[in-house]
Amino acid sequence: MSIQTIPELFLASVREHPRPDCFSYRDESGQYVDVSSDEALRRVKALRFGLRSFGLQPGDRVAILSENRIEWALSDLAAQCGGGVVVPIYPTLLDETVEYILKDCEPTVIFVSTQEQAQKIHNIRERLPFLKDVISYDRTSLPDIMTFDKLKQIGQNLVDDNPPAPRDECVTVDKDSPCSIIYTSGTTGNPKGVVLSHWNFVSNVLHIRDIIDFSAKDRCLSFLPLSHVLERMAGYYSMLAGGVGIAYAERMDTVPADVADVKPTIMVSVPRLYEKIYAKSASMAMAAGFPKKNIFFWARDVGIRVAELETAGETVGGMLAFQRAIADKLVFGKLRSKLGGRIRFMVSGGAPLNAKIAKFFYGAGMVVLEGYGLTETSPVLACNNIGAIRFGSVGKVLPGTEIEIAEDGEIMCRGPQVMIGYFNNESATQEVLSSDGWLATGDIGHIDEDGYVFITDRKKDIIVTAGGKNIAPQPIENAFATNKNITQMVVIGDKRQFLSSLIVPDFEVLRGFAEAGGINEISDEDLLKHPAVLGLYEDILEQMNRDLPGFSQIRKFSLLPREFSLDEGELTPTMKVKRFAINKKYDTVISAMYPAPLPGEEI
Repeated sequence: MSIQTIPELFLASVREHPRPDCFSYRDESGQYVDVSSDEALRRVKALRFGLRSFGLQPGDRVAILSENRIEWALSDLAAQCGGGVVVPIYPTLLDETVEYILKDCEPTVIFVSTQEQAQKIHNIRERLPFLKDVISYDRTSLPDIMTFDKLKQIGQNLVDDNPPAPRDECVTVDKDSPCSIIYTSGTTGNPKGVVLSHWNFVSNVLHIRDIIDFSAKDRCLSFLPLSHVLERMAGYYSMLAGGVGIAYAERMDTVPADVADVKPTIMVSVPRLYEKIYAKSASMAMAAGFPKKNIFFWARDVGIRVAELETAGETVGGMLAFQRAIADKLVFGKLRSKLGGRIRFMVSGGAPLNAKIAKFFYGAGMVVLEGYGLTETSPVLACNNIGAIRFGSVGKVLPGTEIEIAEDGEIMCRGPQVMIGYFNNESATQEVLSSDGWLATGDIGHIDEDGYVFITDRKKDIIVTAGGKNIAPQPIENAFATNKNITQMVVIGDKRQFLSSLIVPDFEVLRGFAEAGGINEISDEDLLKHPAVLGLYEDILEQMNRDLPGFSQIRKFSLLPREFSLDEGELTPTMKVKRFAINKKYDTVISAMYPAPLPGEEI
């Protein structure tokens, strides 16, 4: 039987790829515990019947407000086996945004992870008359909340009393019926609910499996939020379909320790992780001084040359092959060991990955496969593949998918992964989705002569200077992201005379620079005003500007004392910059970089 729905995908995984570590998680003792395929099915079945006893009907919405953990996956599968439509909600969202989402989709049940998440629902529950049941993974002190274990036990008792036939384990749903409503994080305005069908997800899984090799020999570490469509499809559904074991990181800040314990062969992440790994490696090399610093950067350059030659189809031999072996022994092997020592490939999505960083990881023996897609496309539209990588591109278009470039450069797409539409928002749907299935992505890009897709920027992020120049900020920001002194950077300049930037320094590196220069016992804020520090960043801008055309060069900058964050509303949950919010919050700082021109002064 062909797989067309998520319940069918899960049942096929249990049947065709049984494994003792279908899921793994770190328990209270700090050790990883494995859950077999059969045990996962048993728990899903119990939860499904528990939800049915609460009155869950096919088509009812079931929300999940939780960090990544095994209960998230089990809740998702149980709800879908009951015909429910799952609504994932980022646990980082504030009460008012959670309330907006819940009022928009009106779930009958919500799963929450912790006391903190349960409190959010408790604060707003009297305004949610449609919400019948709240189920918490952890025990809480709040009233009217059932524990996850109790729901599972209720369901297990029902199964034991009246065992279902295999054909009744899951409600039969149509492949084109809604599977999930994923609310886009967005950079402005209220989030929109993207309605994705079972076939949207499953078709994407099957096409990814056609071009990327993964199997029951692999193990994946899951840490990118399951509320994000990339992790949902690539790090969860695709892994199940391929028989890959899924281990959950304890928390985002424990990922280094989790990697060491799990020793994954596959990881899925956004570019920020790879940027941090590279920056940390470079920073440690710099701090170590001669000769380790020189060895690291020599090895990096060797790896980049290897990456460029091999992806161009050339053989690496002679002196370069010898240098590669030395670089591997002195630098790259140690880096791979820190990432568990078994990485076959890593996936990058959600934002552009700097080509230099991609080459660095390739040279280090850990290929990063960069892809492209949207929440509205389940998500993948294009993807690089091992043996067919073009750095700077997001790969070739997936089988069964069409991409065209509109006259203004916008990427248009059509395929089985394109959403049904926006929930309760027909006008927004009609703005981006044509009657014949073409979706306007909002991204600007082009396709080269070999069919590789390149993304230039978001259409709405394009900066138009006062002089009429159209500038894409992301390539500039990506270039600066490789500098070890910079943690974050945002280019400013829309309707302005020239480009400027807000820069968040890497304070660990900056403190090392300051101490070497005899600058001690000074606050971060005062450090950023020190002439030596300002001179350092002026030199960085001067160096980076050499590779940019005149109208794209950064003329002024301001240093900020802290990173942009989710809590301050400056980043989306997938770490994309909310440009509107940052422009508004730092309006005074930005304005100071743009003094009013004198009468008659050229703009």
